[in-house]
Amino acid sequence: MRYIIAVVGPTASGKSALGIEIAARLGGEIINCDSVQVYQQIEIATAKVPLVERRGIPHHLIDFVSPYETFTAADWARAATRVIVEIEGRGHVAILVGGTGFYLRALRQPFFASPETDETIRRRLTRIRSRHGPERLHQILRKFDPPEADKLHARDWPRVQRAIEFYLQTGQRISDERPLRPAPPELARRFRIFALSPPRNELYRRINTRADEHFAAGLVDEVAALLKEGVPPDSSALGAHGYRRVVEYLQGRRSLESAVEQTKLDVRHYSKRQLTWFRREPDVEWIEGFGDDAAVQENVLALLTQSAPSA
Repeated sequence: MRYIIAVVGPTASGKSALGIEIAARLGGEIINCDSVQVYQQIEIATAKVPLVERRGIPHHLIDFVSPYETFTAADWARAATRVIVEIEGRGHVAILVGGTGFYLRALRQPFFASPETDETIRRRLTRIRSRHGPERLHQILRKFDPPEADKLHARDWPRVQRAIEFYLQTGQRISDERPLRPAPPELARRFRIFALSPPRNELYRRINTRADEHFAAGLVDEVAALLKEGVPPDSSALGAHGYRRVVEYLQGRRSLESAVEQTKLDVRHYSKRQLTWFRREPDVEWIEGFGDDAAVQENVLALLTQSAPSA
């Protein structure tokens, strides 16, 4: 049995450094498991590893989705499954790196059968949302699938939009199909998941420092340029932590100082939710410390080599 390795944990915990070290030592390729790093043109606040720091390790599912699009966990799980097969077909180890727990869960515990995204339908719904707001999408969903509309808040537009897409593509209500979740796939039993748990005070210091660095590096200009190009301010890309408060600043809804401080608070809260999420996931091996610490890296590699599976 060949392991599929996952390196998860809170933002700013050194996941990328650990993933790259594992890949370099074990002959691996990295699959991005971060819901913001999938987007093109969304750079400064995403912590994407620069090409020069990837040490020649192939990185997949990064910088490949337009910021105008809505990209779901189901979309990612389908793409990740395909990439895992390709990586293992080359005789390499698939290593997932990122902090989006819902992505990882979607891969290990698949949703009910869902069709591939119809980009024509998605673009049409995105235009409706851009012109009339997410509330209009929620009204549309209520016509097609009242039980699902009752479950979802109007501002949770990615799930609202996906439910509408599902109905338009299949003629079935997503609320009726959800109980028909399939059994976990074969790859689900091959995961080796390492979750980083660094000291809280140091983690928060890193988060605050990183936010200051992002604003100093031109984050406001990056967001302003995206808005000028027509990327909706409530898009999935610009709704991410590190971006939404900049949008509010550019809309005149808060000061720059407030945007910086609220971003720090948002990301600190998000890191707590990430830790809570992964503590609820089965079969997670917790690693104390930061992933860019050499001792932590050696510890994880020892755990992997001591129980190395057969190919």
